[in-house]
Order: sequence, then C-alpha cells, then structure tokens
Amino acid sequence: MRGVGGLALDVRYFSVCVPLLFYFSFLGLVLKLSIPLRSHQLLHPSVDHQRFYQQSDVDHQPEIQETIVELKEFDKSIPPVQLLTLIFKSVDKDNDKLVSVSELSEYIHKRTKEHINQALQENYGLFMAIDKEPRNGVISWDEYHHYFLHQHGVDEEYIRTHNERHSGLGRSLKETIARDKASWSEAARIDPDFLTLDEFLAFRHPESSHDTILTLVDDLLDKLDRDGDETLTEDEFALLQVGGGEQVVSQGEEERRTEFRSLIDSDGNGRADRNELLRYIDPKNPRHAREEAETLVTLSDSDHDGKLTLSEVLTKMDLFLGSKMVDTAKSFHDEF
Repeated sequence: MRGVGGLALDVRYFSVCVPLLFYFSFLGLVLKLSIPLRSHQLLHPSVDHQRFYQQSDVDHQPEIQETIVELKEFDKSIPPVQLLTLIFKSVDKDNDKLVSVSELSEYIHKRTKEHINQALQENYGLFMAIDKEPRNGVISWDEYHHYFLHQHGVDEEYIRTHNERHSGLGRSLKETIARDKASWSEAARIDPDFLTLDEFLAFRHPESSHDTILTLVDDLLDKLDRDGDETLTEDEFALLQVGGGEQVVSQGEEERRTEFRSLIDSDGNGRADRNELLRYIDPKNPRHAREEAETLVTLSDSDHDGKLTLSEVLTKMDLFLGSKMVDTAKSFHDEF
C-alpha cells in the first residue's frame, strides 16, 4: 500500500502505530485491499451492511455509466496548477487564503464519503450491465474482460478472437489486465471463475467493500490476538512480538497505547471487539482524513505556522496531486 505522494503508509493512511500492525497484518494478505473479507455474514448480526455505510436508495439502471467522483467538481484535464488552485479555494472555507488542518481534514473526509457512496451506488448498475451472457446473477471473467476491452476501444473482432497473451495490445493495457486478473482472484471467494455482486464491489472498489474491511479485522486479530479470545487488549495492540513470542517494546509504544484508548476502545472496557476494530479501520472514519491532513500540512508547511498557503501547496504539487484531496479514487486504489 502506498501513501500520499508515494510515501509509506505510516505517514498517511493510518496513524503512527497502525502501520507496524498492518505490516504484519498485510504480509500474507496482498491487498490491493481488495481489503477483501467478503463473507456474506457480517462480524455481528447487529451490524447491517447497508446501514453501516448509510447507502441511500438509488434507481439503478442497467445502462449506468461508471464515473469518477473527482470529475464532478474539477476537470482533471486542466493543468495541475489551475486544478490545485481551484481545489485550494474550495478547501479554504473561510476565504482567508490559508488552509488549516481542520479545513483540509473536513474536505478530505467529505470527498472520501462521496467516493465510497458513489462506488456503492454504481456497483449494482454496472454489475447488471456486464452480467449479460448469460444474465445469471454472477459475472464471469469473460464477461468482465469483454466489457473492459470494449471500454478501452478494442474492436469486436479482436475481442471475439484474441488469445490470452494479447499480442495485439499495448504494454500498459496488458499490465492493467494482469492487475485485474490478480484482483479478481482475491475477490472471487465462492467460485474462482465468477464474481457475485458483493465480490464485484470488492474487486473494483475494495475500499468500499465491507467484506474487505472484515478481512482486515480478521487478519489483525489473527496476528495480534495472543490469547485467542477474538478481542484485542491494550497490551496486545501496543506490544508487538517477533517470531519466538519475545515482546518488542519500541519508542512508539505510548503512541499505540494512546491510539488504543482514544480511537479504538470506544466503550472504555480495555478490550477492542470486532465491531470496534471495524469502525476503527473503516475508511470513512474521520480519523483517516485527519491523519492525512496532518501529514500533508507537516510535509508542506515551510513557514511552520500550521497552515498552508497556495504557494506551499504548489511547491509540493506531486504530493497533493497524489492525495485524497485531489484524486480520492486513485489514492484509494493505489493503497488497496
């Protein structure tokens, strides 16, 4: 997983302590995150999938076209300087020509929710548009692959007759197909040749998939829950272990303890259950936007006044262009 502008995950997607944990957690996961969990059962019967994401009812049309939420407000075909200038003005709510951490955090959180809700709303329509030959409630790789090639302007004759080596396609397109194939394998939990509706969401938008987040929770518990009681204590979260079970007390222990108390253990009982871990990891948790905003300001605030000017943003152009402030979808997909 990559962070803001190519930075490591520890300075961006999670707080200082979590990267170490997720390093262990992800070692065997691969994740694109597909973050995939994908069971059709949620962690707890009381946690409802749609209520958790607060997905609004929409009229799903089979011919729905995939959109990128960022383009609703900003045309990314315009030059980067103009794009960042437009976004800076949008973030600067009080029009004081300075962007604070709170303004940036609020903006990133808003864009994150828009992106995830958009993905949820589009998933059904796109699924129905691809599930055609036959229309049987699942999507085969051939159906998706046909759709993909068609969307990239490949002619029908090639689509019908091509071989798996794709000798007639350019390198970039072949690399994209290879990545899709790997992501497909991660998402297809029931049948390797087909994706259900939920699996299709995890395939295309792992950051929007509840099942994916559940997989992360399971993997985190598997790596850190030393007594096997399906919860994490503060010590289990804060004190990492190496191969033989030897405890490693690092300089970040106090930060991890603070993290556990303030952001994970919401009921204050000293243990984090699955639902608490689910909320903590959920990309829509405002803490992620706050952490990214703090990181962006820290790395760009050249006069150390705690706020950003447009000049400071433009000086770190690549950093911001790769962040959720500008390209929420790509930033998520690079991580997951």
